[in-house]
Amino acid sequence: MHNDPRKIIHIDADCFYAAIEMRDNPALRDVPFAVGGSSTGRGVLTTCNYPARAYGIRSAMPTSHALRLCPDLQVGPVNMEKYRAVSKEMHKIFSRYTSLIEPLSLDEAYLDVTDNHQFDGSATRIAEAIRADIARELDITVSAGVSINKFIAKVASDWDKPDGLTVVSPEAVDEFSAALAVKHIPGVGRVTASKLQAMGLNTCADLRQLEQIKLAQLLGKFGLTLYERAHGRDDRPVNPERERKSVSVETTFTTDVANGDDCLAPIPKLLDELEARILRAGVAERVQKAFVKIKFNDFSTTTVEKMGTRLLEEDYQLLVLEGLDRKALPVRLMGLGVRLAPEKKDQLNLDIGPTLHS
Repeated sequence: MHNDPRKIIHIDADCFYAAIEMRDNPALRDVPFAVGGSSTGRGVLTTCNYPARAYGIRSAMPTSHALRLCPDLQVGPVNMEKYRAVSKEMHKIFSRYTSLIEPLSLDEAYLDVTDNHQFDGSATRIAEAIRADIARELDITVSAGVSINKFIAKVASDWDKPDGLTVVSPEAVDEFSAALAVKHIPGVGRVTASKLQAMGLNTCADLRQLEQIKLAQLLGKFGLTLYERAHGRDDRPVNPERERKSVSVETTFTTDVANGDDCLAPIPKLLDELEARILRAGVAERVQKAFVKIKFNDFSTTTVEKMGTRLLEEDYQLLVLEGLDRKALPVRLMGLGVRLAPEKKDQLNLDIGPTLHS
């Protein structure tokens, strides 16, 4: 054991699915392009390239809406077998530098290189080597963040996209995190960010002015985590054995929603986001059952799940209504999710099943 700071690298491939398709068809590189489901029905985009993002297009957006924003958008079908193969090759490159690899999805992972002595133990040079290997061998780009913990490394990897490398040294962590806008903290969604900003809490430095108990009162358990992140702290180890057990999305309402049919309105948008997240995580074949989470305005929470429920709007409507029956109170938060079956023993960690959209 040693007490030196960890050396953590967060790797995030740039528009991964779209990048692979552009690699295989260079004519797509400079035009708005996305990968996703059909514009008929409830197809959603899993990712899009940077020319498409200039039109406001993003992942988890319904394909039909994306085409209204950019009628010239080219949309290619999801090819999970191809993306899985590239992801496995990317992870083989990671394994040249460390065995401590925690995959978050097909295109994203944490690496702990604390005990790696290559390049004189420089995590920065290791990250540079990994990025160069991927660019040379797979012909796609990745962005990387390097720091002493997972939180700072993840934020840093998004700092200079695409094809960027951002290093936050141990000495710079306090200053870096203090200046960080609250909206950049993983887990802080649009509604939570707006709530904090309305209180004059725009940066981590602002959050540091509050007592931990105050943030807990405002945001529940997440308030405790937020307090730690505001100080640049994150003690979570990189866990190679981590197995995802669920996938979920949620929204906190700007104002409490009356208990009743009004709570059904957010379901279609949340379901689009959930399906896109399942595809990104590569766990479609492990979906076992659906669940909903409801937080009432007294901060009590209830979860409803049933075996046999599927990724259908009607199933989630029934689950939400069952949850609402448990308390006659307005609702402040609602989430949709799926429980996942355990991974098969002979199945590699990044294997995935059929796509969710036709």
